Amino acid sequence: LRELAEKRQLSEEIVSLLQAQFSDLPRELHSWRQMADYSPEMRQFACLLHLYHIKTYDYLRKILPFPHPYSLTNWLSNNEAAAGFSSDIFLQLQEKVERGDQAYRYCAVLVQDVSLQKQQEWDPQTKRLTGFVDLGAGVLDADEAPLASEAIILMAVGISSSWTAPLGYFLVNSTSGRFLAQLLRQAINKLNNVGIVVLAVTSGASARGAETARALGIRIDPKRIQCTFHHPPGSAHSIAYFFDICHALLLIRNALQCFQKVEWLGDTVWWQHVVELAALQEQRVLELCSAESGRAGSEGSFHLKVNLATLLFSEGAAEALEHLQKLGLALFQNCSGTVKFVRLMSSLCDVFYGRGPYGNEPLLAGNHTKIRNLFDEVKSCFVNLTDSAGRYIIKSKRRLGFLSILLNAESLRWLSSNYTCPEGTPSHHLHTHAFSLDPLELFLRTLQQACGSSGSPTCAVFQAAYHKLLASCSLTPGSPHSSGSASPQDISLSQRRALTLGSIRAQCHPAPGRTLAPEYPYSAGLLLPSCALSNALTDLSLYAQSLTCTAGWVAEQLALDLQCEACLASLFEADESRLRYRSVLYIKKLGGVSLPSASVHHITSIAEQVLNQYASVGGANKNTKLWHLPLEQKVFQELMGESPLFPTLTNHLLEGELSINNHYTVLVREITRCYLNIRTSPLHHLNLKYPCRRATWKRLKGKHLFPSPLGSCQSS
Repeated sequence: LRELAEKRQLSEEIVSLLQAQFSDLPRELHSWRQMADYSPEMRQFACLLHLYHIKTYDYLRKILPFPHPYSLTNWLSNNEAAAGFSSDIFLQLQEKVERGDQAYRYCAVLVQDVSLQKQQEWDPQTKRLTGFVDLGAGVLDADEAPLASEAIILMAVGISSSWTAPLGYFLVNSTSGRFLAQLLRQAINKLNNVGIVVLAVTSGASARGAETARALGIRIDPKRIQCTFHHPPGSAHSIAYFFDICHALLLIRNALQCFQKVEWLGDTVWWQHVVELAALQEQRVLELCSAESGRAGSEGSFHLKVNLATLLFSEGAAEALEHLQKLGLALFQNCSGTVKFVRLMSSLCDVFYGRGPYGNEPLLAGNHTKIRNLFDEVKSCFVNLTDSAGRYIIKSKRRLGFLSILLNAESLRWLSSNYTCPEGTPSHHLHTHAFSLDPLELFLRTLQQACGSSGSPTCAVFQAAYHKLLASCSLTPGSPHSSGSASPQDISLSQRRALTLGSIRAQCHPAPGRTLAPEYPYSAGLLLPSCALSNALTDLSLYAQSLTCTAGWVAEQLALDLQCEACLASLFEADESRLRYRSVLYIKKLGGVSLPSASVHHITSIAEQVLNQYASVGGANKNTKLWHLPLEQKVFQELMGESPLFPTLTNHLLEGELSINNHYTVLVREITRCYLNIRTSPLHHLNLKYPCRRATWKRLKGKHLFPSPLGSCQSS
């Protein structure tokens, strides 16, 4: 080992770790002759050497009877939730395959790291110190051994059925792409041993991810892309490599932000157009003069507002830019190049996210030609993008995002040409969402919830949470073992939060939410319990107006945090006839507050009725969660059997686990909670973020309830 270190074939860090942990290993060759007699320390030494430096392992195999590298998977496996590969999970997978369930015949493998807090702790149950590096063959707990700083987690995902299987985790101090490459090969080999064929591997679009890809034999060169690697090395079986699409899009967004202006075959993409779209202030719509009606132009009932939940690379964002350009706003003139690029990226996202015209299965036979033409157009765009100085971006330091997309396109093209699901599978086509890190991110979110803190957990806390999560693990497609309180769309949206117009506005124009003046709810006519007038209103029109304004205020509050474009748009009474997408909203206003949609108004009305029924019940603190819970349940009971709410969100109703945890039901619950919080909490306890001025309320008139044709826009 010292000789290899002197030749710089083995790092000093690894040599020091090996010497500290294995200083008492036998040096006589006869002690290593029989592998069956290897001590736990000898097995640990062999596993560590193989994962950290395969060439050194191969060199020592010529001297010592070390096992074949792929035989080490047994030494890297453990029962229950200890570090290493989970034997229980692989046993469950093997049973699925042996029963002939074709949904488990093919999969993709995902890899992601989780940051850990370095901390040495004493485990009273095992009577050992914890917090050290552990690769599954045993804890490296020497005095000079480093503490673990991250956990590497591997997951298998079905490509024709939505099952997921956490394969195991490994506690490490520092790692490299070569280390991850060996770990992935071990996972692939172990899956092959139970009868599962791995068709793809996905990692993050990062420096480590790129190093891992190169270590596996992937070439990321736009002139000569090699998107597959062979496993085992030298065999005929190929495996495609993907970078997480969300990570790649974030890198492209960062590149556009840094360059500000990029040229593309005669078109110009300006980042400032995106910034102005995100920062656009609410615009008041004025009604046109109507010769037929004989009325002069007057202030209309709509306000133009950008939907900040809109994704940057979406058809909605492209349509919003075009719409504002047609309105004649000076900031959006000459934005055709930006629109063209955003629309191209949107089409690309439709393929990888399984949305839009391609649906959940973009690789249907009828889509092959369209997808191939799209990928050719994307490649032509990326290789010809230049900055303001004429330098090619694909050769710049901001190239990784573009290269990642090109690699993903080639991998998807290769899979669609070389792979067909056999008869008997639930779907004969690939689900492209299996090639992103979304399923693993969903598992990690639930794992973080089980850890009980938002910061980095210690090794002991992480392992306890993993053990708890694994105990409830089910490999059945759509099972809730990895979702916790979040639906798959929630995690996908949360990962794409940095790609929304709202995140761009917060980055370029940071403005913390302002709390309302203490007298605001009274001037707004909100029905607060501390207001004596609220229980003695005799003017029913004023009562209805006050309830409407309160519901509108609830909608404004929820809109500040919603990350789903469709959900945000459904909160308001809006004119949906002007645009196909809801990236730009035409919202009705009353006294400065947006009018709520009929569904929001109906939910708050039911909540008010329930609250009035229980308002006289005494003996309980009406500001506690225990008192709110039965109110929420009663509201849901009253809503059951009513006419459908949110007619534009019917797709959301069937999403999530068992159709219970999805955007539709979460939206109803949050509206109810927000309204009850306003009605039952003392004013000084409300954490209100609605950033508006104090308004003077006027009586609702009929003319405010009907849309008017678009005239002109002026700043509100």
